[in-house]
Amino acid sequence: MTEAGIVIVGAGEAGARAALELRECGWTGSITLIGKESRAPYERPPLSKSALVEESEPSPAFILDETKLDRLRIQLITDSKVSEIDRNGRNVLMEDGCRIPYHRLLLTTGASPRKLALEGSDTSGVLGLRSFGDALAIRSRLLPGKHIVVIGGGFIGLEVAASAREKGCEVTIVEVGPRILMRGVPLPIAEVVEARHRSAGVEFKLGIGLAKIELEGDRYAIILADGTVVRCDTIIAGIGAIPETSLAAACGLDIDNGIVVNDKLTTSDPHIYAAGDCCSFPHALYDGQRIRLEAWRNAQDQGIVAARNMAGASESYAAVPWFWSDQYDLTLQVAGLPDRAATMVRRESPDGGFQVYFHLAEDGRIVAASGIGRGGLAKEIRVAEMLIEREARPDPASLMNPEVKLKTLLAL
Repeated sequence: MTEAGIVIVGAGEAGARAALELRECGWTGSITLIGKESRAPYERPPLSKSALVEESEPSPAFILDETKLDRLRIQLITDSKVSEIDRNGRNVLMEDGCRIPYHRLLLTTGASPRKLALEGSDTSGVLGLRSFGDALAIRSRLLPGKHIVVIGGGFIGLEVAASAREKGCEVTIVEVGPRILMRGVPLPIAEVVEARHRSAGVEFKLGIGLAKIELEGDRYAIILADGTVVRCDTIIAGIGAIPETSLAAACGLDIDNGIVVNDKLTTSDPHIYAAGDCCSFPHALYDGQRIRLEAWRNAQDQGIVAARNMAGASESYAAVPWFWSDQYDLTLQVAGLPDRAATMVRRESPDGGFQVYFHLAEDGRIVAASGIGRGGLAKEIRVAEMLIEREARPDPASLMNPEVKLKTLLAL
Protein backbone atom coordinates (compact mmCIF):
# COMPACT_ATOMS: atom_id res chain seq x y z
CA MET A 1 0.00 0.00 0.00
CA THR A 2 1.01 3.61 -0.49
CA GLU A 3 2.04 6.15 2.14
CA ALA A 4 -0.57 6.83 4.82
CA GLY A 5 -1.69 10.41 4.34
CA ILE A 6 -5.05 12.12 4.45
CA VAL A 7 -7.89 10.45 2.56
CA ILE A 8 -11.07 12.38 1.78
CA VAL A 9 -14.16 10.40 0.79
CA GLY A 10 -16.51 12.66 -1.14
CA ALA A 11 -15.42 15.18 -3.77
CA GLY A 12 -18.06 17.84 -3.29
CA GLU A 13 -17.77 21.29 -1.72
CA ALA A 14 -16.58 20.17 1.72
CA GLY A 15 -14.09 17.63 0.40
CA ALA A 16 -12.60 19.95 -2.20
CA ARG A 17 -12.26 22.86 0.24
CA ALA A 18 -10.62 20.55 2.76
CA ALA A 19 -8.06 19.41 0.19
CA LEU A 20 -7.23 23.01 -0.71
CA GLU A 21 -6.96 24.09 2.93
CA LEU A 22 -4.64 21.21 3.80
CA ARG A 23 -2.03 22.62 1.44
CA GLU A 24 -2.80 26.17 2.55
CA CYS A 25 -2.09 25.35 6.18
CA GLY A 26 1.15 23.53 5.43
CA TRP A 27 0.27 19.84 5.20
CA THR A 28 3.00 18.25 3.04
CA GLY A 29 1.86 14.64 3.15
CA SER A 30 -0.25 12.89 0.57
CA ILE A 31 -3.86 13.90 -0.07
CA THR A 32 -6.25 11.51 -1.80
CA LEU A 33 -9.69 12.79 -2.80
CA ILE A 34 -12.21 10.13 -3.81
CA GLY A 35 -15.36 11.03 -5.77
CA LYS A 36 -18.15 8.95 -7.26
CA GLU A 37 -18.70 11.33 -10.20
CA SER A 38 -16.58 11.42 -13.34
CA ARG A 39 -15.91 15.16 -12.97
CA ALA A 40 -13.50 17.08 -10.78
CA PRO A 41 -15.12 18.92 -7.83
CA TYR A 42 -17.43 21.74 -8.89
CA GLU A 43 -19.78 24.32 -7.38
CA ARG A 44 -23.40 23.19 -6.99
CA PRO A 45 -25.37 26.44 -6.42
CA PRO A 46 -25.48 27.19 -10.19
CA LEU A 47 -27.21 23.87 -10.90
CA SER A 48 -30.70 25.17 -10.13
CA LYS A 49 -30.06 28.58 -11.65
CA SER A 50 -27.60 29.50 -14.44
CA ALA A 51 -26.97 25.91 -15.54
CA LEU A 52 -30.66 25.63 -16.44
CA VAL A 53 -31.21 28.95 -18.18
CA GLU A 54 -28.04 30.23 -19.84
CA GLU A 55 -28.14 30.19 -23.63
CA SER A 56 -24.85 28.40 -24.25
CA GLU A 57 -24.17 24.85 -23.12
CA PRO A 58 -23.20 25.12 -19.43
CA SER A 59 -19.92 23.92 -18.01
CA PRO A 60 -19.24 23.03 -14.38
CA ALA A 61 -17.69 25.77 -12.23
CA PHE A 62 -14.72 23.71 -11.09
CA ILE A 63 -13.29 24.18 -7.60
CA LEU A 64 -10.30 22.02 -8.44
CA ASP A 65 -9.24 21.61 -12.05
CA GLU A 66 -6.46 19.41 -13.41
CA THR A 67 -3.87 22.19 -13.25
CA LYS A 68 -4.60 22.97 -9.61
CA LEU A 69 -4.69 19.30 -8.67
CA ASP A 70 -1.24 18.77 -10.19
CA ARG A 71 0.25 21.91 -8.64
CA LEU A 72 -1.02 21.05 -5.17
CA ARG A 73 -0.18 17.34 -5.47
CA ILE A 74 -3.73 16.22 -4.75
CA GLN A 75 -4.61 12.78 -6.11
CA LEU A 76 -8.19 12.76 -7.39
CA ILE A 77 -9.84 9.38 -7.92
CA THR A 78 -13.07 9.75 -9.91
CA ASP A 79 -15.86 7.31 -10.78
CA SER A 80 -15.05 5.40 -7.62
CA LYS A 81 -16.66 4.41 -4.36
CA VAL A 82 -15.30 3.25 -1.03
CA SER A 83 -16.94 -0.02 -0.02
CA GLU A 84 -15.51 -0.33 3.49
CA ILE A 85 -13.58 1.53 6.17
CA ASP A 86 -11.13 -0.60 8.17
CA ARG A 87 -10.74 1.40 11.38
CA ASN A 88 -8.29 -1.03 12.98
CA GLY A 89 -6.01 -1.12 9.96
CA ARG A 90 -6.68 2.54 9.13
CA ASN A 91 -7.39 2.03 5.46
CA VAL A 92 -10.31 2.22 3.06
CA LEU A 93 -11.26 -0.57 0.70
CA MET A 94 -12.19 0.54 -2.80
CA GLU A 95 -14.77 -1.25 -4.94
CA ASP A 96 -11.97 -2.53 -7.18
CA GLY A 97 -10.28 -4.23 -4.21
CA CYS A 98 -7.53 -1.65 -3.76
CA ARG A 99 -6.79 -0.50 -0.20
CA ILE A 100 -5.69 3.05 0.58
CA PRO A 101 -4.13 3.69 4.02
CA TYR A 102 -4.86 6.84 5.95
CA HIS A 103 -3.30 8.84 8.77
CA ARG A 104 -6.53 10.81 9.00
CA LEU A 105 -9.79 10.15 7.16
CA LEU A 106 -12.37 12.82 6.28
CA LEU A 107 -15.91 11.81 5.33
CA THR A 108 -17.64 14.39 3.14
CA THR A 109 -20.19 12.03 1.65
CA GLY A 110 -22.94 14.64 1.42
CA ALA A 111 -26.61 13.81 1.10
CA SER A 112 -28.80 12.11 -1.50
CA PRO A 113 -32.10 13.47 -2.81
CA ARG A 114 -35.09 12.02 -1.02
CA LYS A 115 -37.11 9.95 -3.51
CA LEU A 116 -40.85 10.00 -3.97
CA ALA A 117 -42.46 6.97 -2.36
CA LEU A 118 -45.68 6.46 -4.26
CA GLU A 119 -47.07 4.37 -7.08
CA GLY A 120 -45.57 5.32 -10.44
CA SER A 121 -42.73 7.41 -9.04
CA ASP A 122 -40.10 5.12 -10.55
CA THR A 123 -40.84 6.44 -14.04
CA SER A 124 -38.05 8.08 -16.02
CA GLY A 125 -40.14 11.23 -16.08
CA VAL A 126 -39.40 11.95 -12.41
CA LEU A 127 -36.12 13.82 -12.04
CA GLY A 128 -34.11 15.04 -9.05
CA LEU A 129 -31.35 17.62 -8.80
CA ARG A 130 -28.07 16.97 -7.03
CA SER A 131 -25.38 16.74 -9.70
CA PHE A 132 -24.31 18.49 -12.89
CA GLY A 133 -25.63 15.51 -14.83
CA ASP A 134 -29.01 15.98 -13.15
CA ALA A 135 -28.99 19.64 -14.18
CA LEU A 136 -28.30 18.72 -17.81
CA ALA A 137 -31.19 16.23 -17.75
CA ILE A 138 -33.58 18.85 -16.37
CA ARG A 139 -32.30 21.51 -18.74
CA SER A 140 -33.13 19.28 -21.72
CA ARG A 141 -36.78 19.17 -20.57
CA LEU A 142 -37.23 22.92 -20.07
CA LEU A 143 -38.71 23.70 -23.46
CA PRO A 144 -41.17 26.54 -24.15
CA GLY A 145 -44.77 25.46 -23.61
CA LYS A 146 -43.92 22.25 -21.76
CA HIS A 147 -45.65 21.73 -18.42
CA ILE A 148 -43.29 21.10 -15.52
CA VAL A 149 -44.56 19.96 -12.12
CA VAL A 150 -42.25 20.56 -9.17
CA ILE A 151 -42.93 18.40 -6.12
CA GLY A 152 -41.81 20.30 -3.02
CA GLY A 153 -41.86 23.96 -2.08
CA GLY A 154 -38.35 24.27 -0.66
CA PHE A 155 -35.40 26.30 -1.93
CA ILE A 156 -34.34 23.92 -4.71
CA GLY A 157 -37.85 23.34 -6.01
CA LEU A 158 -38.61 27.05 -6.10
CA GLU A 159 -35.34 27.90 -7.84
CA VAL A 160 -35.99 25.26 -10.49
CA ALA A 161 -39.54 26.60 -10.90
CA ALA A 162 -38.21 30.13 -11.46
CA SER A 163 -35.71 28.84 -14.02
CA ALA A 164 -38.42 26.85 -15.80
CA ARG A 165 -40.62 29.94 -16.09
CA GLU A 166 -37.67 31.88 -17.49
CA LYS A 167 -37.38 29.18 -20.18
CA GLY A 168 -41.06 29.56 -21.08
CA CYS A 169 -42.45 26.47 -19.38
CA GLU A 170 -45.78 26.19 -17.63
CA VAL A 171 -45.08 25.40 -13.97
CA THR A 172 -47.11 23.91 -11.13
CA ILE A 173 -45.69 23.49 -7.63
CA VAL A 174 -47.21 20.79 -5.41
CA GLU A 175 -46.43 21.09 -1.69
CA VAL A 176 -47.94 18.83 0.95
CA GLY A 177 -47.44 21.46 3.64
CA PRO A 178 -49.75 24.45 4.15
CA ARG A 179 -47.18 26.83 2.68
CA ILE A 180 -43.86 26.94 0.87
CA LEU A 181 -40.49 27.27 2.65
CA MET A 182 -41.74 25.69 5.85
CA ARG A 183 -38.23 24.98 7.13
CA GLY A 184 -36.50 28.03 8.54
CA VAL A 185 -38.21 30.90 6.70
CA PRO A 186 -40.88 33.03 8.41
CA LEU A 187 -44.36 33.21 6.94
CA PRO A 188 -44.12 36.86 5.74
CA ILE A 189 -41.08 36.05 3.59
CA ALA A 190 -42.69 32.88 2.25
CA GLU A 191 -45.70 34.98 1.26
CA VAL A 192 -43.49 37.41 -0.68
CA VAL A 193 -41.82 34.52 -2.52
CA GLU A 194 -45.14 32.86 -3.33
CA ALA A 195 -46.62 36.13 -4.59
CA ARG A 196 -43.60 36.65 -6.87
CA HIS A 197 -43.99 33.17 -8.33
CA ARG A 198 -47.71 33.67 -8.86
CA SER A 199 -47.04 36.96 -10.64
CA ALA A 200 -44.70 35.03 -12.95
CA GLY A 201 -47.48 32.57 -13.77
CA VAL A 202 -46.67 29.67 -11.44
CA GLU A 203 -49.64 27.68 -10.13
CA PHE A 204 -49.59 26.27 -6.59
CA LYS A 205 -51.23 23.21 -5.07
CA LEU A 206 -50.64 23.63 -1.33
CA GLY A 207 -51.62 21.38 1.56
CA ILE A 208 -52.31 18.45 -0.75
CA GLY A 209 -50.56 15.09 -0.78
CA LEU A 210 -49.89 12.85 -3.78
CA ALA A 211 -51.67 9.56 -4.46
CA LYS A 212 -49.92 8.20 -7.56
CA ILE A 213 -48.36 8.97 -10.93
CA GLU A 214 -49.70 7.47 -14.15
CA LEU A 215 -48.15 7.39 -17.61
CA GLU A 216 -50.35 8.79 -20.40
CA GLY A 217 -48.49 8.26 -23.65
CA ASP A 218 -45.42 10.48 -23.44
CA ARG A 219 -46.92 12.60 -20.65
CA TYR A 220 -47.72 12.04 -16.98
CA ALA A 221 -50.82 12.35 -14.83
CA ILE A 222 -50.24 13.19 -11.18
CA ILE A 223 -53.23 12.20 -9.07
CA LEU A 224 -53.36 14.23 -5.87
CA ALA A 225 -54.86 13.00 -2.60
CA ASP A 226 -58.06 14.99 -3.18
CA GLY A 227 -58.56 13.41 -6.61
CA THR A 228 -57.28 16.38 -8.61
CA VAL A 229 -55.33 15.36 -11.71
CA VAL A 230 -52.38 17.45 -12.91
CA ARG A 231 -51.03 16.50 -16.33
CA CYS A 232 -47.48 17.41 -17.27
CA ASP A 233 -44.44 16.61 -19.39
CA THR A 234 -41.84 16.37 -16.62
CA ILE A 235 -41.88 15.92 -12.85
CA ILE A 236 -39.07 17.32 -10.71
CA ALA A 237 -38.86 16.13 -7.11
CA GLY A 238 -37.38 18.53 -4.58
CA ILE A 239 -38.47 17.00 -1.29
CA GLY A 240 -35.28 17.20 0.72
CA ALA A 241 -32.22 15.04 1.12
CA ILE A 242 -30.99 12.19 3.31
CA PRO A 243 -27.44 12.29 4.75
CA GLU A 244 -25.11 9.67 3.32
CA THR A 245 -24.16 7.75 6.46
CA SER A 246 -24.10 4.11 5.33
CA LEU A 247 -20.31 3.90 5.06
CA ALA A 248 -19.84 5.48 8.48
CA ALA A 249 -22.53 3.34 10.10
CA ALA A 250 -21.07 0.14 8.65
CA CYS A 251 -17.75 0.74 10.40
CA GLY A 252 -19.41 1.53 13.73
CA LEU A 253 -19.29 5.32 13.87
CA ASP A 254 -22.02 7.05 15.85
CA ILE A 255 -25.00 8.22 13.76
CA ASP A 256 -27.72 10.69 14.80
CA ASN A 257 -29.36 12.51 11.88
CA GLY A 258 -25.97 12.35 10.21
CA ILE A 259 -22.48 11.27 11.20
CA VAL A 260 -21.99 12.47 14.77
CA VAL A 261 -19.05 14.84 15.24
CA ASN A 262 -17.91 17.12 18.05
CA ASP A 263 -17.11 20.82 17.76
CA LYS A 264 -13.72 19.91 16.23
CA LEU A 265 -15.56 17.83 13.57
CA THR A 266 -14.06 14.61 14.91
CA THR A 267 -16.27 11.51 14.81
CA SER A 268 -16.47 8.84 17.52
CA ASP A 269 -13.15 7.62 16.07
CA PRO A 270 -10.38 10.20 16.75
CA HIS A 271 -8.72 9.42 13.42
CA ILE A 272 -11.87 10.08 11.38
CA TYR A 273 -13.51 13.45 10.73
CA ALA A 274 -16.71 14.42 8.91
CA ALA A 275 -17.91 17.67 7.35
CA GLY A 276 -20.75 19.09 5.28
CA ASP A 277 -24.25 17.77 4.63
CA CYS A 278 -23.46 14.32 6.02
CA CYS A 279 -22.67 15.29 9.62
CA SER A 280 -24.51 16.53 12.69
CA PHE A 281 -22.64 18.74 15.12
CA PRO A 282 -23.19 20.66 18.38
CA HIS A 283 -23.55 24.41 17.87
CA ALA A 284 -22.28 26.70 20.62
CA LEU A 285 -24.58 29.55 19.61
CA TYR A 286 -27.62 27.34 20.15
CA ASP A 287 -26.82 25.92 23.60
CA GLY A 288 -24.83 23.05 22.13
CA GLN A 289 -27.86 21.60 20.36
CA ARG A 290 -26.95 19.11 17.67
CA ILE A 291 -27.85 20.29 14.16
CA ARG A 292 -27.24 19.23 10.57
CA LEU A 293 -27.12 21.73 7.73
CA GLU A 294 -27.49 21.32 3.97
CA ALA A 295 -25.88 24.56 2.89
CA TRP A 296 -23.08 25.63 0.57
CA ARG A 297 -21.26 27.85 3.06
CA ASN A 298 -21.50 25.34 5.88
CA ALA A 299 -19.97 22.64 3.68
CA GLN A 300 -17.19 24.98 2.63
CA ASP A 301 -16.40 26.24 6.12
CA GLN A 302 -16.58 22.84 7.79
CA GLY A 303 -14.25 21.39 5.17
CA ILE A 304 -11.73 24.12 5.97
CA VAL A 305 -11.95 23.64 9.76
CA ALA A 306 -11.70 19.86 9.45
CA ALA A 307 -8.58 20.25 7.29
CA ARG A 308 -6.90 22.50 9.84
CA ASN A 309 -7.67 20.10 12.66
CA MET A 310 -6.45 17.07 10.72
CA ALA A 311 -3.21 18.99 10.15
CA GLY A 312 -2.75 19.53 13.89
CA ALA A 313 -4.91 22.49 14.92
CA SER A 314 -7.70 22.39 17.51
CA GLU A 315 -10.29 24.76 16.09
CA SER A 316 -13.95 24.68 17.09
CA TYR A 317 -16.60 25.09 14.43
CA ALA A 318 -19.26 27.62 15.45
CA ALA A 319 -19.98 29.63 12.30
CA VAL A 320 -23.38 31.28 11.98
CA PRO A 321 -25.51 29.22 9.57
CA TRP A 322 -26.19 31.10 6.34
CA PHE A 323 -28.40 30.30 3.37
CA TRP A 324 -29.39 32.21 0.27
CA SER A 325 -31.64 31.82 -2.75
CA ASP A 326 -32.05 33.86 -5.93
CA GLN A 327 -35.46 33.67 -7.61
CA TYR A 328 -36.42 36.02 -10.43
CA ASP A 329 -35.35 39.51 -9.30
CA LEU A 330 -35.47 38.64 -5.60
CA THR A 331 -32.71 37.56 -3.24
CA LEU A 332 -33.54 35.72 -0.05
CA GLN A 333 -30.94 35.37 2.72
CA VAL A 334 -31.11 33.76 6.14
CA ALA A 335 -28.47 33.96 8.87
CA GLY A 336 -28.86 31.78 11.93
CA LEU A 337 -31.74 29.46 12.77
CA PRO A 338 -35.13 31.22 12.86
CA ASP A 339 -36.88 28.22 14.38
CA ARG A 340 -34.89 28.74 17.60
CA ALA A 341 -36.60 32.11 18.19
CA ALA A 342 -39.47 33.10 20.47
CA THR A 343 -40.39 36.37 18.74
CA MET A 344 -39.45 38.39 15.68
CA VAL A 345 -39.39 42.05 14.68
CA ARG A 346 -39.50 43.55 11.19
CA ARG A 347 -37.12 46.10 9.70
CA GLU A 348 -37.64 47.67 6.27
CA SER A 349 -35.03 49.53 4.26
CA PRO A 350 -35.65 53.28 3.93
CA ASP A 351 -36.31 52.90 0.19
CA GLY A 352 -38.55 49.85 0.65
CA GLY A 353 -36.21 47.70 -1.44
CA PHE A 354 -35.92 44.94 1.14
CA GLN A 355 -37.17 43.79 4.52
CA VAL A 356 -35.38 41.92 7.29
CA TYR A 357 -36.91 39.97 10.15
CA PHE A 358 -34.85 39.63 13.32
CA HIS A 359 -35.59 36.49 15.31
CA LEU A 360 -35.10 36.85 19.06
CA ALA A 361 -34.76 34.25 21.80
CA GLU A 362 -36.68 34.61 25.05
CA ASP A 363 -33.68 36.34 26.64
CA GLY A 364 -33.53 38.90 23.82
CA ARG A 365 -30.56 37.42 21.95
CA ILE A 366 -30.64 37.62 18.17
CA VAL A 367 -30.60 34.01 17.02
CA ALA A 368 -31.40 34.62 13.35
CA ALA A 369 -32.16 37.20 10.69
CA SER A 370 -34.02 36.54 7.46
CA GLY A 371 -34.48 38.99 4.63
CA ILE A 372 -35.83 39.33 1.13
CA GLY A 373 -35.68 41.97 -1.57
CA ARG A 374 -33.06 43.79 -3.58
CA GLY A 375 -30.36 46.39 -3.07
CA GLY A 376 -28.42 46.38 0.20
CA LEU A 377 -29.94 43.24 1.71
CA ALA A 378 -26.62 41.34 1.75
CA LYS A 379 -24.92 44.06 3.80
CA GLU A 380 -27.73 44.07 6.37
CA ILE A 381 -27.60 40.30 6.73
CA ARG A 382 -23.81 40.38 7.10
CA VAL A 383 -24.11 42.81 10.01
CA ALA A 384 -26.87 40.61 11.42
CA GLU A 385 -24.44 37.67 11.31
CA MET A 386 -22.00 39.63 13.44
CA LEU A 387 -24.75 40.47 15.93
CA ILE A 388 -25.66 36.77 16.13
CA GLU A 389 -21.99 35.81 16.62
CA ARG A 390 -21.74 38.25 19.53
CA GLU A 391 -25.03 37.03 21.02
CA ALA A 392 -26.18 40.64 20.99
CA ARG A 393 -29.33 41.72 22.82
CA PRO A 394 -30.20 45.09 21.25
CA ASP A 395 -33.38 47.01 21.92
CA PRO A 396 -36.03 45.62 19.51
CA ALA A 397 -37.11 49.19 18.78
CA SER A 398 -33.62 49.91 17.41
CA LEU A 399 -33.77 46.85 15.18
CA MET A 400 -37.11 47.98 13.78
CA ASN A 401 -35.99 51.56 13.12
CA PRO A 402 -34.42 51.89 9.62
CA GLU A 403 -32.87 55.18 10.69
CA VAL A 404 -30.69 53.32 13.21
CA LYS A 405 -27.63 51.88 11.47
CA LEU A 406 -27.22 48.22 12.36
CA LYS A 407 -23.47 48.63 12.71
CA THR A 408 -23.98 50.97 15.66
CA LEU A 409 -25.60 48.09 17.54
CA LEU A 410 -22.34 46.12 17.38
CA ALA A 411 -20.78 48.55 19.84
CA LEU A 412 -23.45 48.02 22.50
